[in-house]
Amino acid sequence: MHPDPDRRRRGGSRTRTAALLALALPASLLVTPTVAQAVPDHVTARAVAAEPPPAGVRRTVEDYEDGVPPEVALFASTDAERPEVATVATGDRPGAGDGDDAFAVRYDIDGWGGFTHNFTAPDGHQDWRAYDGFSFWVKGEGSGRSVQFEIKDGGAHGEASELWESSFVDDSTGWKQVRTTFPEFAWRTSYQPADGPKDRELQLDRMWGFAVNLPQGAGELRFDQVELFTNVATVADFEAPRPPLDPPAGQPGVSTFAGDASRVPKLSYVDAPRDGAPAGNQALAVAVDTTTSWAGFSHNLSFDTDPQDWSRFGGFRFWYFSPLTVPPAAPGAGRRIDLEIKDGGADADHSELWTTSFTEDWVGWRLVEIPFSRFAYRTDYQPVGGINKELDLDRMWGYAMQPRSGYADTFRIDDVQVYGVPEVKPTVRVDATPAVSLLDEGGSATVTLRLTTTGGAPLERDVTLRYATGSGSATAGEDYEPVEGEFVLPAGTASGTTRQITVSTRPDDRAETAENIPLTISGSGVAVTEDLPNIVVNAHGLPYLDASRPVRERVADLLGRMSVEEKVGQMTQAERNALDAPDDPATWRLGSLLSGGGSVPDPNTPASWADMVDGYQTRALQTRLQIPLVYGVDSVHGHGNLRGATIFPHNIGLGAARDPGLVERAGHVTAKETRATGPQWAFAPCVCVARDDRWGRTYESFGEDPALVVANETVIDGLQGRSLADRDNADRVLASVKHYAGDGGTTYQPGSGGYRIDQGVTTMSRAEFDRVHLGPYVPAVRRHHAGTIMPSYSSVDFTDDGVGNPVKMHAHKELLTDVLKQKIGFDGFLISDYAAIDQIPGDYASDVRTSINAGLDMIMVPNEYQRFEETLLAEIEAGTVPMSRIDDAVGRILTQKFHLGLFEQPFTDRTHLADVGSPAHRAVAREAAAKSQVLLRDNGRVLPLPTTGKVYVAGGNADDVGAQAGGWTITWQGGNGDITPGTSIVEGIRQVAPDAEVTFSADASAPLAGHDRAVVVIGERPYAEGQGDVGNNGFTMTVSAAERDLVRKVCAAVADCVVLVVSGRPLVLDDALAGADAVVASWLPGTEGAGVADVLFGKRPFTGRLPVSWPRSLAQEPVNVGDAGYDPLYPYGWGLRTDPTRDRVRELRAGLAAVEGDGRIRAALALLDRSLRDGRSWHADGSVRDERRVVKDLVAVSALLALTERDGAAQHELLVSALRDVAQAAIARDGTTAASAGRTSTLTADAEHALLVGEPTRAVLKLAEAWRVAAG
Repeated sequence: MHPDPDRRRRGGSRTRTAALLALALPASLLVTPTVAQAVPDHVTARAVAAEPPPAGVRRTVEDYEDGVPPEVALFASTDAERPEVATVATGDRPGAGDGDDAFAVRYDIDGWGGFTHNFTAPDGHQDWRAYDGFSFWVKGEGSGRSVQFEIKDGGAHGEASELWESSFVDDSTGWKQVRTTFPEFAWRTSYQPADGPKDRELQLDRMWGFAVNLPQGAGELRFDQVELFTNVATVADFEAPRPPLDPPAGQPGVSTFAGDASRVPKLSYVDAPRDGAPAGNQALAVAVDTTTSWAGFSHNLSFDTDPQDWSRFGGFRFWYFSPLTVPPAAPGAGRRIDLEIKDGGADADHSELWTTSFTEDWVGWRLVEIPFSRFAYRTDYQPVGGINKELDLDRMWGYAMQPRSGYADTFRIDDVQVYGVPEVKPTVRVDATPAVSLLDEGGSATVTLRLTTTGGAPLERDVTLRYATGSGSATAGEDYEPVEGEFVLPAGTASGTTRQITVSTRPDDRAETAENIPLTISGSGVAVTEDLPNIVVNAHGLPYLDASRPVRERVADLLGRMSVEEKVGQMTQAERNALDAPDDPATWRLGSLLSGGGSVPDPNTPASWADMVDGYQTRALQTRLQIPLVYGVDSVHGHGNLRGATIFPHNIGLGAARDPGLVERAGHVTAKETRATGPQWAFAPCVCVARDDRWGRTYESFGEDPALVVANETVIDGLQGRSLADRDNADRVLASVKHYAGDGGTTYQPGSGGYRIDQGVTTMSRAEFDRVHLGPYVPAVRRHHAGTIMPSYSSVDFTDDGVGNPVKMHAHKELLTDVLKQKIGFDGFLISDYAAIDQIPGDYASDVRTSINAGLDMIMVPNEYQRFEETLLAEIEAGTVPMSRIDDAVGRILTQKFHLGLFEQPFTDRTHLADVGSPAHRAVAREAAAKSQVLLRDNGRVLPLPTTGKVYVAGGNADDVGAQAGGWTITWQGGNGDITPGTSIVEGIRQVAPDAEVTFSADASAPLAGHDRAVVVIGERPYAEGQGDVGNNGFTMTVSAAERDLVRKVCAAVADCVVLVVSGRPLVLDDALAGADAVVASWLPGTEGAGVADVLFGKRPFTGRLPVSWPRSLAQEPVNVGDAGYDPLYPYGWGLRTDPTRDRVRELRAGLAAVEGDGRIRAALALLDRSLRDGRSWHADGSVRDERRVVKDLVAVSALLALTERDGAAQHELLVSALRDVAQAAIARDGTTAASAGRTSTLTADAEHALLVGEPTRAVLKLAEAWRVAAG
């Protein structure tokens, strides 16, 4: 952070005596939304009655204590109308002292008249640049008349100056203060002195005086204390009465937050002497420790009433005490503090969050000033409510601060204020498009200049625009034809008028890197865009640009041409909203940009996405080597950030579907919709193995069994294609397998508030870690050729050494380099998670050095990209990061860019843009939603439901696309309601059962009588990551009391009652759903709610199976297949089916008949034929009549198949499925509380695992044993 005393304002600059801090553009602030008050609407000149004096610095211009000033002159349309003036005593004015005088003006005017006060001594004009506005006290008669006043700037003297006007209304008989900020003054259009300037620029450094134009009529006005003021209002000064510390939820005050319950910040009020502060001054002290997780404080000025209006101010400021004893070696090298303000919405918990940051790089007290223009809309998280993506500032609830990772100290803040005036938008503006022109040598570029005016009015005066080609890397006269000239736009020219400039380049036969030709544009009385045009002649003729060469050769050639700065840039990924300037992708040579959750264009449409990404790409290609960006986005269950995209069930639902082919198709649809809209890189899939359902990321996992996760890694092929040759296709993206490794195995930390398990420590033996958590990465690399892998935020602590020494995955060289890259053979590149290196213990330089040396290739910074690059360059120069490591990292990154075809086609191929959210794509998602449904119980076989009759649908989640889509949908946390186009579950029911009479009542307030059947939809509200950890933000794994009552009410009144649980993990059911006839785990089915209805009404059968064990109680967590004493409510792999078992046996028989087998196959066919014909085994509807006979026959067939050498995976699946039906039927009859439940759960879960690891015979034997135990 650097001192910035020269703050630009309308009319020039001003210098402040206090030390000011220039702040970095926004950084992400990981806090839960907390709380703040509105003032009157914006008016031209605010008149304030009985308001305390302003908090800012004031300067008296005139106080009338020496009588009528000699500089005052009177004017009027006639001598008879000339006002009378005198000074009079004024003891009744607020703040006036004994003997104070005021300036009294009596008037009786039919035409015009008033008084003017011109400055004459000592220098004539005055410099007002250090102030924000002009004020005076006035006492009137309540006449209701409007009184105009003006200030004078520029020119030779007060009567040859430029006039700026405002007004107030004489609406009171008492004193009031009129305060007008300088931007609120308007250029006077009715009159300007003939000899005065008319540049319409308020030059505050040359002010000549002020005047009042009195209204028509008769009356008297008194004036006093004409002053200049700095526009400041105190938000909090921590003096009595002080804000309460750690108030109850829903109350104003200062509260804390932390991701680690053992390191919750401590708040206190302390004595805080400092220069300028009153005796006994108090400040807020915050003791905070972010060495293990995030932490900070939030100050809610109010909660749900009286928000504050900050719209008349220009920024936010506060005094900050740095506890450092020695300042950092260089400005900007200190500790980073994130700051957030809360705008709009219904209350502090439902406001819009805007962020920035500052660097603590001084010792002791300093005033930190942050213009509101430096705050950016927070993209990684927004609470639901109040979102318009505009910093309106008229309903402000509070602010929050959070030091970045690694901070362990106590800082203080004092005198939190809003200050300054809003930035003034120019009245006449000139923009240039395109900002960047890319052309081949010999081509021409045309730049369009567009003039616009505020309000669209025609020009009031002539405007001259001058342009010329400037000094760039291209040579004038050799590489291009230089141009220079001007356009004169006369008064009356329409807003929107355009003019064009054309620049032509010259061809030659040389192979060259890219060269640029900048254009300069200037004009008087207009605001010219700072984003001046740049014309780029594309690189050509170089070996790395030759697509016919092998990728390895192209990488080697390009790498050899790159400077160390260009290499470091390729290793840097920034969040698009963090860019300080449009050209920063080129200026900082960035290798990648990303859109975090909720970081979207406006409007959020497919075409806008493509335009946005192409815009960033165009900027990036201004560099001499023109290395294209790779743009990443969290397409974790479809292109989730994009409104209208096809949203699939989250991974937990896809794991339940047990259909790897379907998962591959889902990946392909996701890739097609993602790449068609610009991004070429999906931060997916998550191949974590979720071992504790209290984890807020459980739904990102395919399941608790590494074998199930591996089976669904076909999604990688769906995203990338099955070969490197597919990767540059318009329907494929680069995948990022995550989070390496052990993120699903972290240990739950009891407590309340904060991340309880996410980003924690995985503590286990090395053997167990390799088997459970490392295992899925081997096929991801060797079979599916993952292009990138993302390490986990979590740490790992191997228990083999008996020493507690957890290591962050982002710092784990042995696992990242020795194991993943060398032993497993990963040849893609490693991308860090979002700001994850900041969590590595040590200072920032250590974080960078450690992570790169550990094996990370690209860092998702995501905000401090400049700091990251400068730090890494310093480490390279110091020799602590070897160039061999840099070259390896950059070579890996470039390899993937070449495979993606970005050098040949850097811009979006929009071939499939119309397919985004298409019926064909939604059909795949609908199929996935249907197959993900798991039927937990079906007492009396009420499913499938008839498609006729009267159906009662209840529960808020029944008509909530946002709830069924879950987190990572449109925003990071997702949200309730119609956040994106889709079909809710109740809408799906109406589609699938059009002949049924459907009543929907979210709270079951509609009459229940007369309905034949009911569907009650309960579950969780959306969340993502640790925000959804059990114990954080009120999240539990229990059914809420309201939903319990809802189920009881509906199921007691309707004969056939089905309950759907829409959730990202199992919820503890206990007796909450005792009255339900059927219970379905619906998971998070995505946008296609009709898929849920398909299985409810029999359009498709229930086929889903549990991807995780369903616990009996929260105390049972973690509970996983293979545990000793395993006894969940429903075991891993459980799932009742509604299609006839015999149909699958027939399908098994048909499949075997198509196999050219040996005698054992023929024997199996004969046995199946006999079984299928035996009326003693089957009912007419295909259900099992004699379980013993069917079990015996299926076990015998399995034994025969085990002796063959044929690959009969599909047949084995069918055989096991049929036998599972029989076992589950017996277990269901026995009940979940039977003494044998633990034994049968163990057998069926083990059978599921055996099937997935290729041991179908063992699966059959375990299921047969489970049937025998349950059937007795």
